[in-house]
Formats: sequence, C-alpha cells, structure tokens
Amino acid sequence: MRTDQRPDFIIVDPRDAGEAEVIGMGGAPTVASLLWAYRHGVFPWPVEGYPLLWFCPPARAIIEFADLRVPERLARMKRNAPFSYTIDQAFPEVMRACQAAPRPGQSGTWITEEMLDGYGTLHQRGFAHSVEVWDSCGALVGGLYGVSVDGAFAGESMFHSSANTSKLALLHLIEHLQQRGLDWIDIQMLTPHLVALGAKEVARSEFLDRLERTQTRKLSLFGQG
Repeated sequence: MRTDQRPDFIIVDPRDAGEAEVIGMGGAPTVASLLWAYRHGVFPWPVEGYPLLWFCPPARAIIEFADLRVPERLARMKRNAPFSYTIDQAFPEVMRACQAAPRPGQSGTWITEEMLDGYGTLHQRGFAHSVEVWDSCGALVGGLYGVSVDGAFAGESMFHSSANTSKLALLHLIEHLQQRGLDWIDIQMLTPHLVALGAKEVARSEFLDRLERTQTRKLSLFGQG
C-alpha cells in the first residue's frame, strides 16, 4: 500500500523551514498522515496544550553504521549475556514500556494514548516495527520501536529494565538492517548514550538528501514498508 496524499494538517515544506523545528500543526497520527510524514523526513511530537506538532529540526541525528562504535564491554555483553532477541513479537508491550520509561528533565511522556493507537495501527499495516530483548526467564527487559517506510528506518523510542538492554536492542536492529543493505538510520535527536555509539547530527538539507537517495534504493527491510 502506498498512501502519499497531502496530510490533513498545516505543513511547511521542510526545505523551506529555515531554523524552525516545528513545521506542521494539527491533524492526528493516522496511517495516512504518518506515512506522508516519514516519507518527507517529518515526525509527530505531542506537546500538552497544543494541537499535534510535526517536527523536522534543522539539525537531525543519525547513526551511520560505518561510524558505529561498540565498547568492548557492550560487545562482550552481547556475546555472553543470557538474552534472546526478536523482532515484531511484542510491539504493543514495547510501546507501553517506552511510554513508562523515566525521562530525566521531562514531565510525562510524548507517547500518548493517541500515539499508541496510531503507531499500533501503523504496525498492523507493516510499517512500524519493534525489537525485543528477553531474559532467560522470558521477561521483556529491553527494546525499541520505529518506522520503516520506503526502505528507510526512523527510530522512535527505547527502553530498558536491565542495564544496557536498550543498546543491545539497537545493535540487534542494526545487524538486521545491515543484512538488508541499509547503512544508516534516523534517530531524530541526540542522546548521550547514542553519541557514545557514534551518533551525530547532520544539517536538515543533508538529512533530506540522504533520505531521498535511500528511498530510491527500494530496500525491503522487514518484507514490507
């Protein structure tokens, strides 16, 4: 399915947005709106007291797989820790865990019930995906979710209830995507632990050019989306 209709919210062309971070306002996280947004390098971020806001920051965080730095302790943990990894086996649970994850400096979460519903439907359509980390007792102890549209991947949120399991989920995702020919992912905004893994910021124009080049490759990252 390709849904590329104009979204039902006010939007500025990202390439004409200057230094603005917010480039759209209104609408809802429907499948049609989300697909349009991710195809154009835009993502939603609810802010209390405002209509739904749509972002395309002037500086965008990415991870180029060639720049990935895996500390030896983390690599050893991935080799030896009694964890198992799956993809798309517990998407709702991963989103809920990300919603509940503590976020220093933030009150509440941007993962609202409306976002849970919107991304849940996107997952059912084959465009949103999760990575799960399970301990030896079968408990979900880490994971992440994101969106795959037209052969590109945008990470949305991560969680861990055991040390470093969100990072292990990311490494598992990168291995999966590398095997399918992808060489970078959008992570939207930098965090210190992602900088430690080699994440960096690029200008919006560079990000959008990179996104367009990746879309022309028509990679199949998860068999759909």
